[in-house]
Amino acid sequence: MSKVQDCIFDMVHRDARVPKSTYRVQMHSGFQFKDVEGILPYLKNLGISDLYSSPIFEARSGSTHGYDVTRHDRINQMLGGEEGFHRMSALLREYGMGLLLDIVPNHMGVGNESAWWQDVLENGRTSEYATFFDIDWDPIRPDMRGKLLIPVLGNQYGEELESKKIQVAMQDGLLKVTYYDHSFPLAPRSIPILFPEEEDQRDGVPGWFRDLLQELAHIPPNDSSDAGLIAQRQQQLRELKPRLLKALGSDEIRPVILRAIERVNGVEGDPRSFDHLHALLEMQPYRLAYWRVSSEEINYRRFFDVNDLVGLRQEDPSCFAATHRLVRRMIATGEVTGLRIDHCDGMFNPRQYLIRLQLLCIAGQCFGPEPQGELTASGLEVELREALRGYDWTRSQGPLYTVVEKILEPREVLPQEWPVRGTTGYDFLHLANQVFIEPRNAAKFTTLYARIVGKEIDPDELIYRCKLKVMQTSLSSEIYVLTNLLDHLAASDRRARDYTESILERVIRETIACFPVYRTYIDDRGQYTERDLAFIHQAIERAKHRNPDVAESAFDFLESTLRLGDHEDEKYPARLHFALKFQQLTGPVMAKGVEDTAFYVYTRFVSSNEVGSSIKAFGLSPELFHAANLERLQKSPDSMLTTSTHDTKRSEDVRNRLNVLSEMPSQWASMVRRWMRMNAAHKQKLPDGRVAPDTNEEYLIYQTIVGAWPWRMETTEDRKQFLDRIKEYCTKALSEAKVNVSWTNPDPEYLDAVHKFLETILLPQGRMQETRFVHTLLSFLPPVQFFGALNSLAQVVLKVCSPGVPDFYQGSELWDLTLVDPDNRRPVDFAQRMKALEQLLQQAESEGPAAVCADVLRNLPDGRIKLWTMHRALSVRNELHSLFRRGDYLPLEIELDRQENAIAFLRLDRSTQQAVLAVVPRFACSMMQMRSSLPLKDAWGKAQIRLPDHTPAAFINVFTGEEVHTEENILRLREIFTQFPVVVLRSRSAQGL
Repeated sequence: MSKVQDCIFDMVHRDARVPKSTYRVQMHSGFQFKDVEGILPYLKNLGISDLYSSPIFEARSGSTHGYDVTRHDRINQMLGGEEGFHRMSALLREYGMGLLLDIVPNHMGVGNESAWWQDVLENGRTSEYATFFDIDWDPIRPDMRGKLLIPVLGNQYGEELESKKIQVAMQDGLLKVTYYDHSFPLAPRSIPILFPEEEDQRDGVPGWFRDLLQELAHIPPNDSSDAGLIAQRQQQLRELKPRLLKALGSDEIRPVILRAIERVNGVEGDPRSFDHLHALLEMQPYRLAYWRVSSEEINYRRFFDVNDLVGLRQEDPSCFAATHRLVRRMIATGEVTGLRIDHCDGMFNPRQYLIRLQLLCIAGQCFGPEPQGELTASGLEVELREALRGYDWTRSQGPLYTVVEKILEPREVLPQEWPVRGTTGYDFLHLANQVFIEPRNAAKFTTLYARIVGKEIDPDELIYRCKLKVMQTSLSSEIYVLTNLLDHLAASDRRARDYTESILERVIRETIACFPVYRTYIDDRGQYTERDLAFIHQAIERAKHRNPDVAESAFDFLESTLRLGDHEDEKYPARLHFALKFQQLTGPVMAKGVEDTAFYVYTRFVSSNEVGSSIKAFGLSPELFHAANLERLQKSPDSMLTTSTHDTKRSEDVRNRLNVLSEMPSQWASMVRRWMRMNAAHKQKLPDGRVAPDTNEEYLIYQTIVGAWPWRMETTEDRKQFLDRIKEYCTKALSEAKVNVSWTNPDPEYLDAVHKFLETILLPQGRMQETRFVHTLLSFLPPVQFFGALNSLAQVVLKVCSPGVPDFYQGSELWDLTLVDPDNRRPVDFAQRMKALEQLLQQAESEGPAAVCADVLRNLPDGRIKLWTMHRALSVRNELHSLFRRGDYLPLEIELDRQENAIAFLRLDRSTQQAVLAVVPRFACSMMQMRSSLPLKDAWGKAQIRLPDHTPAAFINVFTGEEVHTEENILRLREIFTQFPVVVLRSRSAQGL
């Protein structure tokens, strides 16, 4: 066996470097690589093992998130460039920390700064990058064949053209079409019409330039799909373009160009003078269009409905190689130790892509950071492909730590054939949040909500309607594409050819609206699981039930098409293509219909309206929480555990505070009714009869204010800043709901009325020291804040001690009461956090951990109690990494008393007999009867935990440092909750002090 084969064999069977914990940072111009360097000592002391970074590749200028990547082969200069990245990476290695990097393979930001996209605009389907983007070059409309629809115009094309907003200009030495700050290249074959031969003598066009124009006019067209002609065209342009660039920059040609530009740009008020410009634009491989036509006519796949984020075809090996060359180098050099894959559901074939990532890692280690010679059809080296021929990836998670951003619906599991370690943790977020919601009060909240909005709302019906709505509006063009594909299949099937296009369109819409999960995973080989087929059948049956007026056979035809049928059938490739495109759309419809619409419409209990969760959810039992932890330990022990991210609708601390309301339904209902009465006069009636805000929006506002009200608000400026945040949130929430306003149909008058309502109830008017609303709010908040804080501390313990990799979002180590982005992406005061941790560590060393506990409890509003909880829990996890990664997970029952008021489990390493016991309060507000006081010991009664046999008898409390001993394997809760509201005990034999 060769050295290369030895390396490949070793890599395939090597375990990945798995983080012990991660800390997510949002990179942008205000937080660069050098800023990360400044916080690494703090993160290391906090107990974090791996930095988790948002995308760092070159993005559009001013990007605050990095998901609009314009170049995958260059590190963003705005963040510090390659030099800054290498410096940060070296410091990470010095601290023994890894880097989990968020990458964006599904789409790309396009526009003036995207060289690939500009090349496609210039050369159409003959561009060398045309196959990189998911473009339909043969759309339904004949006049759009070979063209790209570019929906950027603020008004109708003719109006924008004749008002001189679309113009030809010289930019950077090139002839461009400009529209405000947009610029578009001119197709080379179209340039000669700028210089009509009859104008040669008047314009003084030299013969050598005319010869160049003649050569440009006779290159093969840009809409050709013939490989030979495409190669010929590209070769000719490689010779002609440098000559053209030189000519355009010459002093001799400059006056000629200026006269040509003046002539073609037309005269305002003379419509006929724009005919020449219109003819020029018609020759381009793109069509500039009014932005509102995008939902129906756009012919490229987008990231959801964002026009300037265009889908990439990672199934194309050249695209994969080009977009991952830099990733390969970073992995091979060890600068990146793991990858987070953004929006894997958007890709054509996620499994194929994820396997290629593992191959990329192996290739980088065995062949070096740079590809050796030509890339094969698989996108990697021939030797690697041959060495791994027949390798069973369903039994491997691969040598590279990889997690996917994936929303799992109830009873859905991550496809086992994917070589990944798990998800980014939204499934855990659902569990760790819902376990603190009192399920016995669900009916009371449903009744209250129905009374507020004046009717009962069926969440399933709402979700169905919201999904239909987004398919009829923002994603209608994608539906048209699917309808066209299915129509062609029906036309060639004698049993289906009588189905009209409108019937097929309805069948597709209705089935997607009834789809129970984000998507299925039929791959390019036509392989699918029984679970995939079950989801398809379930959606079809639901759609049939909802549409009794549509022939069942039409739905059956769709189902049989999605099931693919005989591989030998000549129509099989067309059915497979349809099935792959169909499942690529169900995810965006789910995301836009549920997360970005229904979440903002159904406001019964907004803590449940969270990414990875469900508006129908209202609590779950500790037994289900334990069962999920056990399943994760068995199937994906290295999956991430998250509770707040850059995409969550509200932070973990907001949710945990709102969860307290589930324990006090009567008090909450009384307060809401009181607020609605006192604030009714502050609503405004609009000319069309609507009242702003409506009652549903008003209820959302009250929940949002209770959840996000700061612990301290000492000045008028603090209040104004909070008001601005709530205004910004309401603008987004109401626009996403699409009931009274929307992003496509904004209603400034309505939003102004809502903002005025917020100002009136939140800001004192005149000499008034406080508004009535705020006065009653402040009397209601204390127990909600207090027990919400206990929920947050309990959630930290559950996250750190459960199977998986605990992930922390930037700033969440102190109280973080932020809402959906951009609120949750505000700058983090790291200096404050660094100072707080340093002081806590110094105090622990000089006075002991018990003194720290007493101090942070006395000063609950400053949030240091959460910082201390996180630090101490992570410390024990770091020391006992193998126990937490692979050790047993033993759920423990609460005996004799308070069975519903605690969650307890034991982590056990049987080989070393090391053990860690986690116990946290649940529904403490009910248990304490809303009395905001500590310690909790007096509330536990006779409650006790019985530990398994052979469990160590002596423990150390990691927060307080106190010794704890069992009596016949019994621990009484009143004895372990004497000094701190959450408990993590480590076996005395494991204590390293």
